[in-house]
Amino acid sequence: MANVTGGAQPKAQTDVVDVNRLDGRTTIEDPVVAKIAGIAAREVDGVYALGGGAARVVGTIRDALNSTDLTQGVSVEVGEKQVAVDVTIVAEYPAALQTVAGNVRTAIYQAMRDLVGMDVAEVNVTVNDVHLPSDDTQEAEPQARRVQ
Repeated sequence: MANVTGGAQPKAQTDVVDVNRLDGRTTIEDPVVAKIAGIAAREVDGVYALGGGAARVVGTIRDALNSTDLTQGVSVEVGEKQVAVDVTIVAEYPAALQTVAGNVRTAIYQAMRDLVGMDVAEVNVTVNDVHLPSDDTQEAEPQARRVQ
């Protein structure tokens, strides 16, 4: 409501609260941590996809339905103060696999520390496939019929 008397409005008081001294407990569920790790891994250059063969097939179907699973290829174990992450990736060819894996590890470490606020016990990266650029062209071009 507007001040119609023309007088000065009282200033709102703002108290500074030290959030570290507030009582209560915050619980971050495993799927939330897995989703953040999956997003961090996907943003790394040289990562084509996450997950193994069967998971990628299901992921392709989900993508077609606009229902991408950001936790695909990621498993986490969340403790009271630490988190451990296992991630399976498909690297793009000709990216250096050790470099890509190291960058994925770094991205996940940073996301866990900055976004989740937990220490990281370990991040294990498994490279289970390499995506070749020719794989895209073969999928896009229908094969010629052998018989007429």
